[in-house]
Amino acid sequence: MSQPKITLGGIPIVLHAGAPDLSEEAIGGETLLRMSDGAGVPMTHWQKMAGSISGQGWMPPGLDGLDYSQPLELRSTQVNSMQGAGLVYTLPSTPRPDQAPWAFALLGDRWQPAACSTVDGVATVTAVNGAEAYQVWWMPVYSVKARRPPKQQSSASATHSWSIAWEEL
Repeated sequence: MSQPKITLGGIPIVLHAGAPDLSEEAIGGETLLRMSDGAGVPMTHWQKMAGSISGQGWMPPGLDGLDYSQPLELRSTQVNSMQGAGLVYTLPSTPRPDQAPWAFALLGDRWQPAACSTVDGVATVTAVNGAEAYQVWWMPVYSVKARRPPKQQSSASATHSWSIAWEEL
């Protein structure tokens, strides 16, 4: 099976545009309130993801035709994971439709593939005899607002550099 590509607005980022570096981080309306006795009370109103994709390759990524004023679908290749002793995991983000979530079972000090099925964002791992823990992996898909990427072209090295910042809507 070939590795899925990062896609933005339906356009896959091809290897000739550079092996992409991908970052993701949680952003949100979160703060820590202090009570009169100094105790901290976390307050979270919302949480979304943001990040960047960048690369340097022999050709540009081909994303200049996208309408950056509209929401774009970002199919990430950043692996998200959840671990526990149980068999059922509610995924906090939507998995890519072209790459089903997959699982591993911890047997001694080795992680081995385990069967996994996903329905409506809930992944269920098939029990493995002797497993101490399970881990579910998936690649998320987001609806994002992205900015037109800044680009550089070097005649000296015959490369194109680019970077895309994005935030989940």
